[in-house]
Amino acid sequence: MHLFESLPLRGVTLRNRIVVSPMCQYSSEDGFATDWHLVHLGQFAAGGAAVVLTEATAVTADGRISPQDLGIWKDEHVDMLARIARFVMSQGAVCGMQLAHAGRKASTGRPWEGGGPVGVEAGGWTHLAAPSALPFDEHFQTPDALDDAGIARVVAAFRCAAERALAAGMQVLELHAAHGYLLHEFLSPIANVRTDAYGGAFENRIRLVLDVVAGVREVWPERLPLLVRLSVTDWRDDGWTPDESVALARRLGESGIDAIDCSSGGVAPKVQIPMGPGYHAAFAERIRRESGVRTAVVGLITGATQADTIVRSGQADMVVMARELLRRPHWPLAAAHELGQEVRWPPQYLRAKPRA
Repeated sequence: MHLFESLPLRGVTLRNRIVVSPMCQYSSEDGFATDWHLVHLGQFAAGGAAVVLTEATAVTADGRISPQDLGIWKDEHVDMLARIARFVMSQGAVCGMQLAHAGRKASTGRPWEGGGPVGVEAGGWTHLAAPSALPFDEHFQTPDALDDAGIARVVAAFRCAAERALAAGMQVLELHAAHGYLLHEFLSPIANVRTDAYGGAFENRIRLVLDVVAGVREVWPERLPLLVRLSVTDWRDDGWTPDESVALARRLGESGIDAIDCSSGGVAPKVQIPMGPGYHAAFAERIRRESGVRTAVVGLITGATQADTIVRSGQADMVVMARELLRRPHWPLAAAHELGQEVRWPPQYLRAKPRA
């Protein structure tokens, strides 16, 4: 097993183990994809990645992280997404979508405009959804605790979004249950202080994630892979833990999830995270070993040998990359050359291919 070995996931085969991480572009109006998204995502497919995932794509309008986020809450969003999927697949990559709901961290500004919560005057909104009426920090508005009907609407929104993703030609879905967004908020006792069937005990806190998986799997074909991104730890003693992530991974595997995309943090501000090269790899290895579910890992993966070692050593089945691909969109082609692996180059670029 190595970085450039193909990987079958259900009825889809990845040409290698390199996945383009969802990266918010803050470049949509009313949730619509644009030519920016076509070029941004298309370059990674031409550059040799195996899976190209869209940014966190909101399943409801008020589930966007920012007013400029990509969306899939209405049928009109499908056409441009389908154009993107066609191009990505024409380059030999698999096109996928991360489905997300931002929860209590919604309605924020674009980073280059200062970030932070924004009001209606800046395109934001006044009602945020969450498991409990606890704001993310002192700058965020207090969210509304979802009642049973609101939870049912969230599950239905993910289900409908999966149907639209299928209509757009997506071949992989990832459910975003990390980084302090809605599904993660239900998992973490830092954000979830409910006393009903969706709060308190571990079995209750994981209930919404399992409900969403079940709802999506009803409409997402058996032949297509379904992933979940988890924050494996909140990096706080009173938060979600690696032990709980292993236990949830077992349940997710039984529920039809094909891989866990391992990340961390995000549910609380001002948390000290011991970041370093490949700092989530040990979490991915443990989940893979103890749950029997495939894993992907993200987090400061920049070098070809580093990525190859993660796969060869069995820490993860896939590496998920973000910033390094922004710097070098054709990183997979260069990595293959460095590792002595032969891969397909776009014929338009063959004149630039290094000689052996």
